[in-house]
Amino acid sequence: MAFYKVICAAALLNLLTQESHSQPYVCGQAPLNTKIVGGQVASPGSWPWQVSLQESGSHFCGGSLINDQWVLTAAHCTTWTNASSVTVYLGLQSREGYNPNQQFRTVSLIINHPRYTSITPDNDIALLKLSSPVTFTNFVLPVCLAASGSTFYSGTDSWVTGWGATASGASTISQNLREVEVPVVGNRQCNCDYGVGTITNNMMCAGLSSGGKDSCQGDSGGPMVSKQGSRWIQSGIVSFGEGCALPNFPGVYTRVSQYQSWINSTITSNQPGFITFTSTGNDSDLSVSCPPPPTISTSNTSASTSSTPSPLPTSPSTMSMSTTSNTTISIS
Repeated sequence: MAFYKVICAAALLNLLTQESHSQPYVCGQAPLNTKIVGGQVASPGSWPWQVSLQESGSHFCGGSLINDQWVLTAAHCTTWTNASSVTVYLGLQSREGYNPNQQFRTVSLIINHPRYTSITPDNDIALLKLSSPVTFTNFVLPVCLAASGSTFYSGTDSWVTGWGATASGASTISQNLREVEVPVVGNRQCNCDYGVGTITNNMMCAGLSSGGKDSCQGDSGGPMVSKQGSRWIQSGIVSFGEGCALPNFPGVYTRVSQYQSWINSTITSNQPGFITFTSTGNDSDLSVSCPPPPTISTSNTSASTSSTPSPLPTSPSTMSMSTTSNTTISIS
């Protein structure tokens, strides 16, 4: 009987060893991320999936590592360039000086979503295949992706990271990776802010109604993540916004959970880790109704017209994290 137990124990140990080899990593874990404080320089290793897309040594967009050879970013970052021109930097904290934890890869393939066009920011999502797999370390790890059916209610805590500008309209971007905490803004409220019909089901929004925290020029393509248990799950991709950190204009993000099927059909092997994010409580956005638009009377006609703000798609050269006059951080 004792001999039988030894055999069973050995078999179980062998099975566990095989399983650990077949699952060399767990997505969404950041061993070096011990505390979160929005609107500051991120400590090295805090966001190990964050990547910098560079051309000729210049950062133009962010992205996120989703397995050992694929990066997720925004389509508006990649429609204007060729794969051979892009280098992806990982494990990067500062864009200058010596970075002992960095890795870099060239890009062998860029796949933009087939329904993305420059006319509208809908379906603003793209996949980049790296020339060779990366090596996972505490500074280079993949993020989990929000699965279909995930719910991100208004107020859900989220974090956005990037090397974007630290002031709205600034011509230079941050040398150091920055992080900012922003709450999710429901799509109904966001449609009220931008104009009904602007925000589709493929988008989500985040920011403060008072402004001051947002994504901005240079942050395009980067991840917005939320934590569930011990895992970080990417809910959004920095897409566009009206200025940076302006009141009543939250940042707009591509809703990752809408694209699980497309991502899995594109990456046919070693598929990314998808996790269903579930918000608790009730979604206050369900009770939101937009106020009627203001009317403008003219002397020539009794007809009235309404004026609604229109979002400006972010350009890869101008998206970034910014600091407004009240010293808060904005990313879009």
